[in-house]
Amino acid sequence: MKCAGDIDTRDVEELYINIDPIQAGGRLTPEALKAVIAYGDGYSVCDNCRKPFRLDYIQKPPIADFHAELAEWLGMDTARVVPGARRGFQAVAGTYVEKGDPVLLTALSHYTEFVAIEQSGGVVREIPKDQRNHITAENTAEKIEEVTREFHKPPRLIFVEHVDYQYGHIHDIRGIARVARQYDIPVLLNGAYSVGIMEVNGKSLGVDFVVGSGHKSMASPAPSGVLATTGERAGEVFRTTGARGDVTGRTFGIKEVEMMGCTLMGVTLMGMMASFPVVKERVLHWDREVAHSRIIAAALESIEGTTILSDMPRDHSLTRVNTIGSFDRVAQTHKKRGFFFANELKKRGITGVIPGSTRVWKYNTYGLTEAQVRHVATSFIEIAGENGIPVR
Repeated sequence: MKCAGDIDTRDVEELYINIDPIQAGGRLTPEALKAVIAYGDGYSVCDNCRKPFRLDYIQKPPIADFHAELAEWLGMDTARVVPGARRGFQAVAGTYVEKGDPVLLTALSHYTEFVAIEQSGGVVREIPKDQRNHITAENTAEKIEEVTREFHKPPRLIFVEHVDYQYGHIHDIRGIARVARQYDIPVLLNGAYSVGIMEVNGKSLGVDFVVGSGHKSMASPAPSGVLATTGERAGEVFRTTGARGDVTGRTFGIKEVEMMGCTLMGVTLMGMMASFPVVKERVLHWDREVAHSRIIAAALESIEGTTILSDMPRDHSLTRVNTIGSFDRVAQTHKKRGFFFANELKKRGITGVIPGSTRVWKYNTYGLTEAQVRHVATSFIEIAGENGIPVR
């Protein structure tokens, strides 16, 4: 089937159990799918836009109410929707970072955080991970002191992952934020793998900014995300324009500089809003998602030569696994080489593992039913057994 021309109809979610690490939390709800159809036109949400002509003031559909509810849900004072988490990073970096300013990221930071700092002219320094692949308060304090000696001033900002994309580890944000407070350094929480799937309260964690990804973890169309701040920081990162045309004398009201006026103007915003009631409910059942993650991790660990590289027992649905001593050994002599593994999974109705990956790879169990989880676990064990890999 084709959507049009050479554009295939996507049927991954309908035909397979999808354990792709970046796609699990972004599956649209039925409500969002309906919103996508209804609000697919470019400026669809602007039907009832009135003065002061800003997205977060629109009453119908209830976009203004959604912004207020979003901030409260995240335990912050003010929130804006943005075109993906990366644009949240960009907004904060653009507000505070000047050329030559040091900014702390971590050894587990996403590339978009690096790019946001580079674009603003800042200099990146990384907080190292410990032996367990965690970012700690102790290492944060040591890095702050090191950077302060190097630049003769403390870091301008700290960006830290709530849950990192490499291991799916939940980091000690409260401890890191306490350290940052001692040096008066603002902290941005990268919640791309937590906002929308786990409960997140920014003030309770002690951070100044919370950034989330709609298309990664909030059952929303791409590109979408959220940036929430404390009241103290809202007037800075959401500052309004003071520009005036020298010929026309034009000014532009209360358009916000870092938001480029308006951000999610149609289908992305409405999809996020339509999914929001489900998202608010699902974060209350995180214990179920963790239990499901542990079932599959245990199955993989029972396969000889397989090592879970993430924390065990698992406390997140994203997991990194090393199968160099198991499935990769089969790949060395198999006629399909490393592609045999993804092929065997696909035969069993499972997708999301990058074809050819048999050494170190990741998967995400978020949103699967228990029956699906047990099928995935059994499939890993079956593939091992059929290829002569011992199973304990």
